[in-house]
Parts: sequence; structure tokens; C-alpha cells
Amino acid sequence: MKFKENDTVRILCKKDENINIGDIGVIIMTFEYPNEAYEVEIVDENGNFKTDSTFKSNELELIKEI
Repeated sequence: MKFKENDTVRILCKKDENINIGDIGVIIMTFEYPNEAYEVEIVDENGNFKTDSTFKSNELELIKEI
């Protein structure tokens, strides 16, 4: 696993109209099977919940490891 729960990450891809490149989020769940993936809770510039989505490791960049 590249990331772990509670790590802060930057989004590297545009998933939909609510998720933009550069958005910040926190890993809330990790998956190993069938593929490595991460559920990320994304926040706005004020730290308020914006949305959540699942990402592959190459779609995220670590900002702060917990």
C-alpha cells in the first residue's frame, strides 16, 4: 500500500464536476483487492466536506503522512 488511512493527499486527476486537479483530501479507507485503491474524503479551501470518491494510487500525491 502506498498510502494509509488519515494521510492527506492532493488529487492529480479530474474525476467529475465536483473533483478537480489540486483538490485536497484525506484517505478514509484503503483497498487491496481486487486492486489497490483509496477512498478519499475531499474538502474545500475552508476544510469543509466537499465530496468523496475512490482513486487509484497514481491519481493521488501524498501531502502529509500520519
